Amino acid sequence: MQESEEGIDVTVRVLFLTAFIVIADQISKFMIKGLEVPSLGISLKGMQLGTSIPVIGDFLRITFIENPGMAFGIEVVDGKLFLTLFSIAASIGILLYLYVMRTEKLLFRISLALILGGAIGNLIDRTFYGVIYGESALFHGKVVDFIDVDFFNIELWGFFLQRFWVFNIADASVSIGVMMMLIFHRSFVDQEEERAAVHAAAESPREPDAAS
Repeated sequence: MQESEEGIDVTVRVLFLTAFIVIADQISKFMIKGLEVPSLGISLKGMQLGTSIPVIGDFLRITFIENPGMAFGIEVVDGKLFLTLFSIAASIGILLYLYVMRTEKLLFRISLALILGGAIGNLIDRTFYGVIYGESALFHGKVVDFIDVDFFNIELWGFFLQRFWVFNIADASVSIGVMMMLIFHRSFVDQEEERAAVHAAAESPREPDAAS
C-alpha cells in the first residue's frame, strides 16, 4: 500500500514536467504567432507566416510555419478532425498508462510525461487555435512550428532531405520521450522481469520441512 502511495506521489510530481512542457510550448507559440487579448493587456505582435529570423547563421533559424498534420510538418490529407480526436484519445491513454505504471522506474515515467506534454501541446493548437484566431472551426486548428535546424543531408532509398523538418517544443518533447524509451528499454524490461520473478517466488508453495 505504501509503495502504491509513493508511486502516486512521484507520478504527480512527474506530471509537473508535463505541465511545464505544455506551458513552455504554448508561450513560445503565442510569441511566434502573436496574440491579442485587450482585456488582459496582452499584445504580442508575432511573426509573419513564412518569415525566418537567423539565430546561429543558417544552421538555426526561427521560421514561422503552420501545418494541419502531424509532428515535424507532416501533413495528413483530409484528416484534421480525425487527427485531433485521435490526439485526445492518445493523451488520455498516456495519462491513464502513466497512472498504471506509477511504480515503474522514474526514467520510464519521465519519458511518458515528456510524450504526454508534447501530445497535449500540439493538441491545444489543433483543438483551439482555429477558434482563438478566427481561422477555422473547433478541432480544425493548425499546429505552429518554428524551430528550423540545418542538420546533415539525408539520402536513403530515394528519399532526400536537405533540411530538417521545422518543429516545435512539443515535437521535441515527444521525440526525446520516445528516444528515452528506446535507449532505456532494456533496463525497463529487466525491472519487470525481476518483479515478476519475485512475485512468482512469493506465490509458489513452500517445500515441506524435511525434518518435520
